[in-house]
Amino acid sequence: MRARVSALITGLQSLALTLWVGSMWAVGYLVAPVLFESLPDPMKAGAIAARLFRITGYLGLACGLFLLATQLYREGFRGFRRWRLPVLGVMVAIGLVGQLGLMPAMHRLRVLADGRLVSGTAIARHFGVLHGIASTLFLADSLLGLLLVTCGLWASSGE
Repeated sequence: MRARVSALITGLQSLALTLWVGSMWAVGYLVAPVLFESLPDPMKAGAIAARLFRITGYLGLACGLFLLATQLYREGFRGFRRWRLPVLGVMVAIGLVGQLGLMPAMHRLRVLADGRLVSGTAIARHFGVLHGIASTLFLADSLLGLLLVTCGLWASSGE
């Protein structure tokens, strides 16, 4: 029975990691650039991209928390002695910072600017700083996700 539960958890973990990292890559590196290239109004493209990033972010948090919980169930806290569980924890932390800190702050600035971030204004500069931080964290999350997808969530023998 335990072997079946373990196999089910492994399958669900693979699905969760695929959904999380795949959606990040699809939205961040395919959809968002196409929006800004295709739509004549960059504010409209930004609004659509922000909505997609918000959805992707919450999906990522759900998947990441599931992965953390199931890995802790499997390995306990001894899993933190190896690199995979800490990487997963960092990815979830980055997601929390983005979803609960940066994205709401950026949204407030867009509202303050009435949907028009005029270049050179204090609001536009502040938005640019937050956007730069968010982009850097997104890149880091994407690369950490690539590491987990490439190496897998589970330690091989000898690790």
